[in-house]
Amino acid sequence: MIALERISKSFGNRTILDDLSLEFETGKVTALVGPSGAGKSTLLRCLDLLERPDSGRILVDELAVDAASATRGQVLELRRKTAMVFQQFNLFSRKTALENVAEGLHVVRGRSTAEAREEAARQLDRVGLADHASKYPSQLSGGQQQRVGIARALAMQPSVLLLDEPTSALDPELVGEVLATIRSIADEGQTMLIVSHEMNFVRQVASRVVFLEGGKIIDDAAPEAFFGPNTSERTQAFLREYHLALGGPEYQI
Repeated sequence: MIALERISKSFGNRTILDDLSLEFETGKVTALVGPSGAGKSTLLRCLDLLERPDSGRILVDELAVDAASATRGQVLELRRKTAMVFQQFNLFSRKTALENVAEGLHVVRGRSTAEAREEAARQLDRVGLADHASKYPSQLSGGQQQRVGIARALAMQPSVLLLDEPTSALDPELVGEVLATIRSIADEGQTMLIVSHEMNFVRQVASRVVFLEGGKIIDDAAPEAFFGPNTSERTQAFLREYHLALGGPEYQI
């Protein structure tokens, strides 16, 4: 089980997450959507304690952690069960694609160099980059760099893969290759929590869509219901705004 229980997080006087509880189904893809500043990325970062919540509990598999008072050992144990794919790739510029993927396996998991490199090669092949293993980030496109980031996360064999707007830093022509990679991983049954503004992708790949605003859950439904006529007025307004921002016709519920 993967769950957040009564998570609250504030920065100064601004409440980002407001007593929020969510449970995520194993083997499914949950998409977090909503306007900028809704708390989506903060929620992801709180789940693996990159941001420390003010209160609440985090549960991953058999591990239950009090978010505000977790010990260093509990934080490390939690992070062994999660893996984050960042917006900006965060690759080591002086390491090859293979070395970037192998690094966590060697340093965090304690795998031998040979074992780490073997697993890294397998994960690069999984994301379609076997032929680019010896290239450095500067020799890769943005889409390829992000796929290396996904391979690096998958190599850690996480209970849940966290993706924070994985296409937001890419040129439009590179978005498709990353989304196709994520889709193939979803088809394999990897539990994922993804923040995305790509509504068509969310509609096709997510098992569940959660709409956040003001640190609260406004709607929580399967895609066919979320994009249907029975969601809240705020969600319907958000979808209309999204389609208009793309220059298309007004969204029809």
